[in-house]
Amino acid sequence: MYRREALHVDSSPTAEARRCDEKKLRVFCQQLAKTYRLDQIVFVCIGTDRSTGDALGPLVGSMLEDKGCPHVIGTMPAPCDATNLKLRVQDIPEDKAVVAIDACLGQLVNVGCYLIAEGPLQPAESVGVELPAIGDYSIAAVVNEPGVKPYWSLQTTSLHQVMCMSKAIADAIIDAFEKTQCNPKS
Repeated sequence: MYRREALHVDSSPTAEARRCDEKKLRVFCQQLAKTYRLDQIVFVCIGTDRSTGDALGPLVGSMLEDKGCPHVIGTMPAPCDATNLKLRVQDIPEDKAVVAIDACLGQLVNVGCYLIAEGPLQPAESVGVELPAIGDYSIAAVVNEPGVKPYWSLQTTSLHQVMCMSKAIADAIIDAFEKTQCNPKS
């Protein structure tokens, strides 16, 4: 994917995801808002409404769309998931920065944390599905730990956990752009 400018959050290597809390997630989003106008970004919110743990992306997408973000792929009514990801992203203009947002499974100590990166995320990696990496920037939310059957882990993930993390991501994005450049819908 095309990348217009580098985003400097800290001295960590740009291709590696950094584990962070909500405060650092907000700083990451503020850096995005200082680097790009909202109309220069496409938010690709990956997941499905058919699995509690995997609904994070579409929930964030719906929240962003409700607040007036102009370019969102993946919402609750129209998810961007393993069945349609390649098709949904093929028409993203080269001049847009892509921020990929997805849920993921991780170590128990990381559940509730966010993984942010300058670089793509690999959708469906924790459940063993091969999809293309996506994003100039990425935000992944660690919603549960993997079990013997990763799909089961996503299916039995706490809805409360997913809702809280979805809201935190959407709020961080909206707040960052509200403060720097735009007036999303109230």
